[in-house]
Parts: sequence; C-alpha cells; structure tokens
Amino acid sequence: MEEESPAEKAPINSPFRPDPGEPLPQSRWAKPWAQLKFVSFQPAIFPRMLGDVSRDAKPGDLVAVYDKFGHRVGTGLFNPRAKMPLRVVVHSHEPVGEEYFETAIRRAVALRRDMFKLDESTDAWRVINSDGDGVSGLTIDRYADTLYCDVYSLGIFQRLPKWLPLLHELCGTKHVRVHVDHDLGSLEGIKPSQMKELTASAPDKVRIREGGVKYEVDFAEGHKTGFFCDQRDNRKRFGSLVKGARVLDLCSYTGGFSINAALGGASEITAVDLDEKVIAQGRRNANLNQVSPNKLKWVHADAFAYARQMMKNGEQFDAVLCDPPKFVMTREPAGAAEGMRKYADLNTIAASLVKPGGLFVTCSCSGLVPLETFEECVIKGVHRLNRRLQIFDRTGPGVDHPVYSNCLESRYLKLLWARVV
Repeated sequence: MEEESPAEKAPINSPFRPDPGEPLPQSRWAKPWAQLKFVSFQPAIFPRMLGDVSRDAKPGDLVAVYDKFGHRVGTGLFNPRAKMPLRVVVHSHEPVGEEYFETAIRRAVALRRDMFKLDESTDAWRVINSDGDGVSGLTIDRYADTLYCDVYSLGIFQRLPKWLPLLHELCGTKHVRVHVDHDLGSLEGIKPSQMKELTASAPDKVRIREGGVKYEVDFAEGHKTGFFCDQRDNRKRFGSLVKGARVLDLCSYTGGFSINAALGGASEITAVDLDEKVIAQGRRNANLNQVSPNKLKWVHADAFAYARQMMKNGEQFDAVLCDPPKFVMTREPAGAAEGMRKYADLNTIAASLVKPGGLFVTCSCSGLVPLETFEECVIKGVHRLNRRLQIFDRTGPGVDHPVYSNCLESRYLKLLWARVV
C-alpha cells in the first residue's frame, strides 16, 4: 500500500478530511464507476490498488471513483489494458464531467501566461505538465507556433482532437505534433495513425527564443519533445556564473548550457555528446547566436570515456556541467543499482576535472531518484577524490513544470550547484 499522508490516515470524519456524507450502496453509484481497494489520494492507481469496476466501463471512459467504504472520492480515466488502469484527475466528492478538462486546460495556460508571464521572455514553455496540471497522461510543450503533445493514456488520446482548437486559441499556436511511445501505445490500445490528419501541417523544425538566445528545435531528430524547456532557468544561471571560465559541458545535447556559457563570456567551452545528430543541431544553434567555433568546440564522444581521458591527461576546467540522460528507469533493484552506479561513476570523474574552487553543476532527470539520494551519491563520489563540495543551491525545473502535492514523485529534474574544494 502507498504511504498515506496525515489527511489520508485520518478517520473519515476528522477535521483533516471533508465530510463525504453517508456511503452509498453500490446500486446507487454513478456509472461507469471504479472502486479503490485502499484509501488513497494518489492520481496513479495501479492494478493492486484497484477493486471492482462496473461492467459498463469501457477503455478510455471517464469513471466515478469510490473508496472501499462506498464514498465517492473522485473522477478518473479508466483503461483495463494499461499498466496504470485508473488515472484519477479530480479528487472530489462532487460529480465531475467532461467539462473538467476545459477548466483544467484554461487554468494551466493562465498559470503560464497570466501569472508567470512567460511570453515576455520566451515562446517555448510547457503548457500541460500531466499530473501537475490535473491532466494525467498528457504533456504539451509549446514551441513558437507548434504544440508538441506527448500522450501516455488512451483516454487522453481519444479526447485530444476536441481539445486542440481550445489549446491553439489559448496559446496562439497553429500546428500540432502528437507523439505516442510505440510500446506504451500498444499496451494502452492507442493507434498513432489516427492522429495523422491532425499533424499533417506540422513543420519538422521550428525556431524559438529563450531570453536573448535562439534555438532550432528538430522534432524528427531530437530527443523527447525535441528540446528541454525544463532547464530554461538553469541554462541562464549557468551562463551568468562562467565569465572568463574554461568550461566542460558533458552530455551537451543541442548546446543549451554551452551557448549560454559562450554568451555569458566564458573563454572556452568544450561540448561533449555521443549523438552526432544533436551535435550537428548544436552547431546550428551556435551559429544562430553567432558563437565563434574558436570559442565553442564540439566533441562527438561518450561522456564517460572522454572524461576519463581528460582525467588521465591531467586536464582541469574552471567549470564542469554534467547533464546525462536518465540512468534509473525502473524500481527493480538490479536496474536501479546499475543506474546509481552510473551516476556515481560519471560524477566522480566529472568532479575530478574541476579546478580547486571551480564550479560544478550536476543534473539528474531520473524521477525515481529522490534529490537527497542523488545528492548523497554525488557527495560520496567527490569524497572518494578526497575533495569536498561547497553546495550553494539545489534547483529543479522552471515554474511551467508544477507538481501537485499528492504526486511529489513527479518532481524528476534536480540540479546540485557547488564549488569543488
């Protein structure tokens, strides 16, 4: 059973919990419905947590959710084929219908445009952050006039065509690209071919602005959604800290940190990545920002191998940034241990390349690794070098990646900012 919050552990009529009224007999439950085996405030309901489901509940249906006592506790999207057969989008005793999603979409866009005023500094931001915006199974990034939709749920997939006109109206966009992971789509029963007419006009590439920096986003060749909006604030900050510095950017992707470093006045940057295509894109991004090839050098190499060679060569840098791909993919002990071993190995080598008193910024995008666990892993690696970290900050994604308090595990991105002494 999932660990419960104080509110979830509280008796039904405690002051921590709204009075749900009298439990209803199953014959009076709103159809279609699904019942939970346990009291839970989590949006993600896995098979072991799911009890009975009404016979009329079809894959993709919006269902009323009842707890084990017979109280209505929410509304969610149901799919018996999925690894996560129920995604609770609203925790409420009150009935909720399809109109909820329009409210959630409007609220999400208003947060970015009205409260945070992201349009003033960028035309690339996350529009919908899945559970963090109450739309479980959907992430949408806006890149200039194009929306990139990553779909993880059959119920979302079925409804997305109806939501797109509203999304375009609210975001000022014209095109859409829809991505469904092949394996996940097979499990969910999603047929990507159904979206072809929606994406027919979408460009393969777009140009975006992020503060004073320009990027080209390549949807066909890029990773994930083609770009990483979540690092926006961290890229800018890194650039502000490396004036005059010799910088090493490990796992550089398309050069976001490297280009910010160059524009921030770094004297020399070496950007290392194993993917030739993203390095080519990085070079184009550098050209867009008139960064001299003499200042920014691109290296096609494995970050582990390159860093080890630099260590053997006795090289050291004023600033090292380490932003690897996700290493921990599963809770399975052997896989998780192997992922943590990679984090420890890469961070130990990377920290060894930092001059005494130099800047070390290291990232993890593994959602299954808590910040404290990642921090402990990095610290142990640095201590093996008989050196210490002077940690001055721990950060995450930008404000357009909110999380709900009942789904803190969706806080995936974490960065440690330190001097190595």
